[in-house]
Amino acid sequence: MIPLFKVFMSPGASQKAAAVLQSGYIGQGPVVEQFEQALRERFEHDYVLTTNSCTSALHLALHLLKQGSGQWPGLVTGDEVLTSPVTCVATNWPILANGLRIKWVDVSESDLNLDLQDLDRKLTPSTKVIILVHWGGNPIDLDRVRAIQDRAEDQFGFRPAVVEDCAHAFGSTYKSRALGTHGNIACYSFQAIKSLTCGDGGALLLPTQELFERARLLRWYGVNRAGQGGKLDPPQGVTEWGFKFHMNDINAAIGLENLKVVDAQVIRKHQENADYLRHNLANIPGVTLLSDQAATRSAHWIFTLRVKERPAFIQKLSDAGIEAHSVHHRNDKYECVDDYRVPLPALDRTDPTRVCIPCGWWVSEKDRAHIVSTIKAGW
Repeated sequence: MIPLFKVFMSPGASQKAAAVLQSGYIGQGPVVEQFEQALRERFEHDYVLTTNSCTSALHLALHLLKQGSGQWPGLVTGDEVLTSPVTCVATNWPILANGLRIKWVDVSESDLNLDLQDLDRKLTPSTKVIILVHWGGNPIDLDRVRAIQDRAEDQFGFRPAVVEDCAHAFGSTYKSRALGTHGNIACYSFQAIKSLTCGDGGALLLPTQELFERARLLRWYGVNRAGQGGKLDPPQGVTEWGFKFHMNDINAAIGLENLKVVDAQVIRKHQENADYLRHNLANIPGVTLLSDQAATRSAHWIFTLRVKERPAFIQKLSDAGIEAHSVHHRNDKYECVDDYRVPLPALDRTDPTRVCIPCGWWVSEKDRAHIVSTIKAGW
């Protein structure tokens, strides 16, 4: 079976992790600091902070915004967050955990990202945050999002904050710059099957030093550990309570080694396979390819199609030894968010047709040719 997902692990990761395990210090320490510095160099961005998961990064991002910062108003219980239902629930449950209200935005039928016209229509004076999901690694048009923020500021007197969920998008770029470096808050995932894995973990990219300094404290109870290799000596005061969201040195060691090879051995191969699939699956009856923008480059963590008769399509591929499925269920159908349901006609049309096929670093030239020939044979 050609799998849809597979864990990538650099040969050097086990040695690096073993050295940490034998060091006697496995919590948040100097290796976390080294990994964060490597990420700052990678993103060419000063305000990068690791967490124990992307979910924690998203939760912390919303918590930070409660206090307000510069042009962003502080959040109060019941404020609205405009967000996508086509994502992992990890995107949206932190909204509820922070006492905020979900307001679903319909999807674009062309790429399954947020429909930015629907986003614009749904702005209200209660809209304090917009969460963007870059589905499959395909970046949203951030210039259009900024224009929507401008309109909200003109109409309501404040700019909704933007939080980018980049869980699918390590290695993706918008106008040749990494996501998370365009003035928004951004959250990355280093979970097991992501392009860059730490076993588990995440990162928070912040636009200002003020937010960065608060986040650095709040990811570990509000206690200052900076400049001491993660150690608490002497004890510090706590002016604002926080969480236990920090990364540990074991995960950071894995991430450091994988970061050295992620471009050549993971992202480039995903992109090459995706380019092959896009070229060879064009104009096939029953298959609709998702669009991409000229100003973007997707890392193609997953490759998504829209197909007619999805169950038959998935079965045909399974019979041929190819794994395929939708990856995530639409979030608006879960019972715990019944109160937030609204009509989403584009999602209703696209959701039964959405399916992902293998395009990862493990997919060989022979594998991808087999995938294409199987689809071309019909189902």
